[in-house]
Amino acid sequence: MTAIVQAVSLSKQVLSGEQPLIILHEINLAVSAGESLAIVGASGSGKSTLLGLLAGLDLPSHGTVTLNGADLFALDEDGRARLRGELAGFVFQSFHLLPALTALENVMLPLELQGVSDARSRAAESLRQVGLFARAHHLPKHLSGGEQQRVALARAFVTRPKILFADEPTGNLDAETGAQVIDLMFELNRLQHTTLILVTHDEALAGRCGKQLHLAGGRVV
Repeated sequence: MTAIVQAVSLSKQVLSGEQPLIILHEINLAVSAGESLAIVGASGSGKSTLLGLLAGLDLPSHGTVTLNGADLFALDEDGRARLRGELAGFVFQSFHLLPALTALENVMLPLELQGVSDARSRAAESLRQVGLFARAHHLPKHLSGGEQQRVALARAFVTRPKILFADEPTGNLDAETGAQVIDLMFELNRLQHTTLILVTHDEALAGRCGKQLHLAGGRVV
């Protein structure tokens, strides 16, 4: 099966004083369409850096990433952004909702950026899927943390992405709310046959993924 996400010899280092500091060293991975991968490791192991490189949000020192057959780092910044817009959804630990927009408007935003004509009805349906249609016209400050993360999930899935990148998606939630959000994420993942790549230090969450990549000191262990 052809990999939808592939990294070859992916490395990242920065200068610390005059010495190179290795953040990631020679990472190789391949994830097929519809698979789920958990990137696991202690704080400082390079998990979030790896996710940022796989999504083209950061540039490697060397190595390649291919998304759906496209060489990510052969593209300029605009090209990478365009590819992300076509392929990917994102869920972050800190929600990243726009505070001046309602839940519905936050979910509509990526569709409007794509020029989708039925953005409002698709966003409303996406909120209904996460059980928040009744809160559509509330601002983020009037929503609980769990509700905000569900809005973020609705926004991530509304474009029907081929790949979902999630960085510690339950990091700011209590255990019970986090478990509900994770159940919802895997359900949406299953319904849409989305490839899921998530960063977590939660071994139970990682165990729900089909594949796991364990990092320590920027290396696969």
